[in-house]
Amino acid sequence: MGAGQLKETIIQVDQGFTFEGSDTLLKDFLEDWLISVQSSRSKTTTALYIRTVNIEIIPILGKTKLNDLNPGIIQRFYDYQIKIGKSGHAVHTMHKILKVSLQHAVKLGMIIRNPCKVTTPPRPEKHEMKIYDENQIQIFLNTALSIKDQYYPLYYLAFHTGMRQSELIGLKWEDIDWERNTLQVRRQLLRHKGGGYEFSKPKSRSSNRKILIGLRTMDVLKNHQETVIQKRKNAKENWTELDLIFPTKVGTPIVSSNLRRGFRKVLNVSRLPKIRFHDLRHTAASMMLNYGISVLAVSRRLGHSKPSITLDVYGHLIPSKEEEAATLMDDLLTPIKAENCTIFAPNQ
Repeated sequence: MGAGQLKETIIQVDQGFTFEGSDTLLKDFLEDWLISVQSSRSKTTTALYIRTVNIEIIPILGKTKLNDLNPGIIQRFYDYQIKIGKSGHAVHTMHKILKVSLQHAVKLGMIIRNPCKVTTPPRPEKHEMKIYDENQIQIFLNTALSIKDQYYPLYYLAFHTGMRQSELIGLKWEDIDWERNTLQVRRQLLRHKGGGYEFSKPKSRSSNRKILIGLRTMDVLKNHQETVIQKRKNAKENWTELDLIFPTKVGTPIVSSNLRRGFRKVLNVSRLPKIRFHDLRHTAASMMLNYGISVLAVSRRLGHSKPSITLDVYGHLIPSKEEEAATLMDDLLTPIKAENCTIFAPNQ
């Protein structure tokens, strides 16, 4: 190897690339990668990958060779997306896809290091967390009941458990243990853009969980079961039997947009502050933490993989008990009279 070739090799290695990927365009690599990951991803995730790669990434970076794709190019790509008005969440999704796919290129030996690892993608925007207090929860549920909102039992269970919307919509009657008053979260329902749906595994391993249900909430579910039985009778041959706890009038899964429409109607009639459906989950978590339920118990109920996630999201909602802590420790350390304690003298 001549001095020029050696210098070029050093530059390539320093940038994180080998010659094996030098002639491969990012477009060709990503198209092959999309095929390879489909078997290990849900249909919804696969559709997101395909849409983002074909619409956002390939038109701009597709003709770039792998060995030319350095952190600077990728960073400028992110900056450009923000400049043309893309949200931080959208650009962060592009970053995640590029990072995962290029890590696959590392595994294949096409590049030595992943250039995405030293870029700074924009952070996804955080939605403002809005939470109802006990009185507002009662107003919401009473309003839903008074206007005969068909989703009343779903709202009730959402407040009670803090379950995600996709988990609630995917619930089946087989998930309820009527004797032990528990509910097992085994799946979620995901909608595909353009139509169709699938029952998928929960968001994470810890999301597959057993939740203890209060007796009053169990009664709400029992009453709702009678309503579903009547729906089935009314639908006759049009009924699709999926065993869903919260089906449409013909047995199929609820469409999220219809649920949101019903949710907004309750908000408008009740004149409560506007919140998102996901804020029911936040409300459930805040209520439990405010009333002294341990972070570990709340974390398990919500299906978080670790209590630290619960603390990161809801730590600011936990009431400060510094005064109680100071008083407790002060009492413990206050000297007590000799006649009220046993003093052991050192060995003579």
